[in-house]
Amino acid sequence: MRKKVLITGGAGFIGLHLARRLADDDHDVTLLDDFSRGRHDDELDDLRDRVTLLTHDLTQPVPPSVPRDFDEVYHLAAVVGVVYSNEEPQRVLRTNLLSTIHLLDWFRELDGATLCFASSSEAYAGSVTAGVAPVPTPEDVQLVVSDPTVARSSYGFSKIAGELLCRNYAQAYGFPLRMVRFHNVYGPRMGYEHVIPQFIERLLSGDDPFAIYGADQYRAFCYVTDAVEAIVRLTQLPTKDTLLVNVGNDREEICISDLAQVVFDVVGRHPALDVHPAPPLSPERRVPGLSQLRSLTGYEPRVELRDGVRRTYEWYARARADQGTGA
Repeated sequence: MRKKVLITGGAGFIGLHLARRLADDDHDVTLLDDFSRGRHDDELDDLRDRVTLLTHDLTQPVPPSVPRDFDEVYHLAAVVGVVYSNEEPQRVLRTNLLSTIHLLDWFRELDGATLCFASSSEAYAGSVTAGVAPVPTPEDVQLVVSDPTVARSSYGFSKIAGELLCRNYAQAYGFPLRMVRFHNVYGPRMGYEHVIPQFIERLLSGDDPFAIYGADQYRAFCYVTDAVEAIVRLTQLPTKDTLLVNVGNDREEICISDLAQVVFDVVGRHPALDVHPAPPLSPERRVPGLSQLRSLTGYEPRVELRDGVRRTYEWYARARADQGTGA
């Protein structure tokens, strides 16, 4: 059945991959973005004849000109990333909270639509640090706000508050809600503020020795097409219940020093390592519990880490070559 779908942050990383997937399924897709982090590029241009693009800053209320007949809304718009949390925590809090409030105030008047809210594993990072959450981590752990004197806690708090806002709006106005906690999603076109593209770019720039922070920490990385598959399946479930579900890949937990070696192998460069302590509030280990996602949707991650890193590297190498030639 063809559906009318809105994606906020639709010109961003996950947003554009999601838009491509839904357009391929012949849904009527609208992207809403303010282009503060999303971008106009060839990949967006390639979709322009199959999607509608609206430019709006969600720190302001949704304008009356935006249609109210959507079947599904994916709220992905947010300021994301450790760099922004550390350097601009006030922007992270303001943007993520206001955009969610304004989206909910608009969404509550839609008739029968399902909302998918993009949360994050950072919501429970403080819980793991405090020892009240196991790893792998299920969705029902008690949430603990990390040290509020450390700027990085801004992002995790914004996602805790976002979940609380969405849950209470859904209860008050009776709409179906999916809240998905993304776990280290990576892939082409994700920017340069995250560990895998950072490693790739620094290798291509010739960094040697190669600095690594928190080399003994463990993560489980999820390729973007797997994450998109998961949230599409969740959002299309017929239940009207509120669902809070982890999204990620629990099959290939890896320490950051070993991740570096995978990236080195893919890129074909092997510099000496320069190991440093992890930044404050960076969790020692993060792996999602995916039993609920599997039971609800039958999801299994399909893209292995080395293959995903290779695809990501090929995209960044092409982008770098295009910039060098002025293409």
